[in-house]
Amino acid sequence: AQEDDILELDELWSFVHFLKNKRWIWIVLCRRTRQIIAFVIGDAAQKLARNFAPAYRRCHSFSDFWDAYEKVFPEETHRSVGKESGQTNHVERWNCTLRQKVARFVRKTLSFSKADYMHHIVTRWFIVEYNLQIMAAACI
Repeated sequence: AQEDDILELDELWSFVHFLKNKRWIWIVLCRRTRQIIAFVIGDAAQKLARNFAPAYRRCHSFSDFWDAYEKVFPEETHRSVGKESGQTNHVERWNCTLRQKVARFVRKTLSFSKADYMHHIVTRWFIVEYNLQIMAAACI
């Protein structure tokens, strides 16, 4: 983490086995590197705040207006903004990439996870592969 890093936070939902079994995926993206620095599958942004490296905790962050973010992230460094501000464009775009590349994240799909652990494994695998591609592209 660098002092001037900016974090973008967002969430998206998917499901496991049945559409009514929603799973929320909370994501933190570093704007400078375009890498996912933390993610959590679950119901609370509190887990997300605990999951990313302490070096990133002092960075400024932006999210949408969900109350969960305001309760967890410090007021001094966090701002809730609307989509029209453009402050969460990169993480919103990443969500679209995830939905296009991994069939189980499409809202109406025949491909879905049948177990929570598989849902987590597939999500983690995609994030690791994505981060490695971003890192490789930066080295060229």
